[in-house]
Amino acid sequence: MGEFHLGLPMWANSDWCGGLYARHTPSEAFLEEYAKVFSCVEGNTTFYSGAPREEVVLNWARQAPTGFRFCFKLPARLTHDKRLVGIADEFDGFIARLTPLHDRLGPLMVQLPRDFGADELPNLATLLERWPSKIPCAVEVRAGEFFHKGEAERQLNRLLITYRVDRIMLDVRALFATPAGGDPRLLDAQREKPKRPLHVLSTADAPIIRFIGHLDKTINERYFHAWSERLSLWIKQGKTPFLFVHTPDNRQAPQLARCLYSQLSRVQELPGLPDFPGEQQTSLF
Repeated sequence: MGEFHLGLPMWANSDWCGGLYARHTPSEAFLEEYAKVFSCVEGNTTFYSGAPREEVVLNWARQAPTGFRFCFKLPARLTHDKRLVGIADEFDGFIARLTPLHDRLGPLMVQLPRDFGADELPNLATLLERWPSKIPCAVEVRAGEFFHKGEAERQLNRLLITYRVDRIMLDVRALFATPAGGDPRLLDAQREKPKRPLHVLSTADAPIIRFIGHLDKTINERYFHAWSERLSLWIKQGKTPFLFVHTPDNRQAPQLARCLYSQLSRVQELPGLPDFPGEQQTSLF
């Protein structure tokens, strides 16, 4: 029987005070409080800011429990600016900087540009050849040619299977289920996220789903329904799926994650999710 990890795109979000966090939780305590409820995090900070400072990593290591998993993204400087070309030294430095967390790394994520196509797959192969064997890896592609079930997609999937790397599944169906209308949160999210078909497959042992939700709870539940069965199947097969839950502005991401976890719990035995301290605090007054 495999494990299951549930998480959000970040832990540092002051909007969650009074919900996921107690109302006056200081920002330096966010990670410790987050890890009491969720068992993994996307860690988008490294995508935008690069390798964190050594003292920051050591602080994260002190706060995160043994079973927690950080799934950091490779810096955009390597994936988008350099397009994986000539990045060996910087990549090695990035991995080295995370050394204090190596026992708590989930799959590190390689998010590729929207125009990174099949002709650049050799660059990805070079990176995967260099990838440390003890650190799992997952790749997210966004170029349209990888979603047509043609030769480009077959090449990609063969490459990932060869190196035992999972292909990240970005599920934006709920987000695009209705027009944005006049809601700026939906409008911004629909502009930002690529509208790509969902191809459900696990090319290694740690399938990653990034579920981008809608503002409407019933829409989210409808699109997540089939995921419950698939996640349960993967867990029974001994895989360790990761589910990362987003909402258009992420203010309600913790609540949506709890809702989807409850939905999955109906078909797969899972430990109970702890209450959110901020909601308990509110109920006292």
